[in-house]
Amino acid sequence: MIVGVVKESFPGEQRVALVPSSVPPLSKSGFEVVIETGAGLAAGYPDSHYQEKGARVLPTRDEVFAVCGILLQVRTPGANPDAGQADLGLLRGDQILIGLAQPLTAAQAVDAVAKRGVTLLALELIPRITRAQSMDVLSSQASIAGYKAVLLAADRLGKMFPMMMTPAGTIQPARVLVVGAGVAGLQAIATAKRLGAVVSGYDVRPAVKEQVESLGARFVELPIETAGAETKGGYAKEQSDEQIRKQRELMARVVAESDVVITTAAIPGKKAPVLVTADMVRRMQPGSVVVDLAAEHGGNCELTQRDRTIVDNGVTIVGTANPASLVPYHASQTYSNNMVKLLQHLMGKEKQFRIDRSDDITRETLVCREGQIVHPRVREAMGLAPLAGPEGSGG
Repeated sequence: MIVGVVKESFPGEQRVALVPSSVPPLSKSGFEVVIETGAGLAAGYPDSHYQEKGARVLPTRDEVFAVCGILLQVRTPGANPDAGQADLGLLRGDQILIGLAQPLTAAQAVDAVAKRGVTLLALELIPRITRAQSMDVLSSQASIAGYKAVLLAADRLGKMFPMMMTPAGTIQPARVLVVGAGVAGLQAIATAKRLGAVVSGYDVRPAVKEQVESLGARFVELPIETAGAETKGGYAKEQSDEQIRKQRELMARVVAESDVVITTAAIPGKKAPVLVTADMVRRMQPGSVVVDLAAEHGGNCELTQRDRTIVDNGVTIVGTANPASLVPYHASQTYSNNMVKLLQHLMGKEKQFRIDRSDDITRETLVCREGQIVHPRVREAMGLAPLAGPEGSGG
């Protein structure tokens, strides 16, 4: 089975779907790897490193598409709505496409892939179960995004993060508030603490209090109803308008006291909830910074502009939509490791690659197969009727 990797075409995307160190374990599992020349260069992986590990480097994108049976991408057409259109004509019905696809929101792209007859596995849908932890791309990339968010904030804040005792006087530590204590939020908390800031964390899920405090941060407790705030998969649920209103009112004071606010709240398949209003931002001290990690999905801050850094009333709002790509070497490494584990899972111990819908990892990740959109949640999001029979189960 030939696995192909091409250069990412999404603007500003520096990651690559497979790094050189992943080639030997795939070869051992029965895969052959081909890569488009220069595909890993932006992430710090030259062609020669792939060749040393046993991959074939092909001169053009078209050649990779033509020879591979499995295509790995960071961003498939669903997550690459403009430039990704050019790839649709290169896909064949006997191919398997694996990558980020935004299947719950990119209906047109998912439909186009299905009509090509391509088998699509969307990595956003990897179930959050113990067996699939090593394949969890969202978590691996969120961790890197949380780390980078703190560095972006520190770079723009006109203050130092740690407390310092100097002959010229004592420098007080920066106060950092992290909104959302998922993978990205917890990594942001840990990174801000390592830099010496006084850190607070908030989440609608009271169960994460212990995790926040274990990293040395204060858990901000707001007296609002939080029952049922978490899905079975561990994600925060979408809140009611009344819950969001109360949350904003209570959070306003905490935001105003912070030098840095990092927001990370996202609801799979939904627009990000606005938790930091323009009024809250304008109550912050001039020179303060907001880094919005939900910028790609509309933003948690009312003033966020995707892929732009703006200043409002002296407060800097950073709307970087793809922060993991700003750390491309290690973001690619972790993404690639997730890919390898998924491919090895699909290959099985018998080294017979198959799409087994009775397996929960495969079933939950599978979006398109044999010209049909088969994932129940994706069909529901697209307004399609459920499929009859075994194809319509799971998801």
